[in-house]
Amino acid sequence: MKTSLLPVACAVALWGMAASAHVTLDQPAAAAGSTYKAALRVGHGCDGSPTTGITVQLPAGLRGAHPVPKAGWTLTIKRDKLAQPYDNHGRSVTEDVVEVSWTAASREAWLDDAFYDEFVVRGQLPDRPGPLWFKVLQACEKGANHWAEIPASGTSTQGLKAPAALLEVTPANAAGAHHH
Repeated sequence: MKTSLLPVACAVALWGMAASAHVTLDQPAAAAGSTYKAALRVGHGCDGSPTTGITVQLPAGLRGAHPVPKAGWTLTIKRDKLAQPYDNHGRSVTEDVVEVSWTAASREAWLDDAFYDEFVVRGQLPDRPGPLWFKVLQACEKGANHWAEIPASGTSTQGLKAPAALLEVTPANAAGAHHH
């Protein structure tokens, strides 16, 4: 009996296209309390228009964020007072980075619609497991995509047109979690 693999191949290809149609995280899960490198993957522009800027609203609970600069892009950070200060190596932290923006410094630095790139922020994850949502505004030469939708309950983004990037914070593995 011969079975055609064409339907399976088509389904996998369509799933891959849908998965790359949004801004996503390179590593969608990490252990509670660990240091995490959020590499936000941008796989396309706005309806064919090149990307000129990326702004990320960092989720509450991500502490001590440090963005990675990109050649040809201007990096800005926004800090805000914390509702709940935290201790960092014996020092009370009362304000922290809440938003990071990369803006192309020139037309030559724009991210063409046909290309892919990553925008990276490193920070400390909360000690409790659960979902963290990274809301991303993708500015383009013409238009913008606001990847900020969060499901009313749970973590399934099925049916959302512009979902935020989801990080599943998993229970800490006592031997594997690095608390910095």
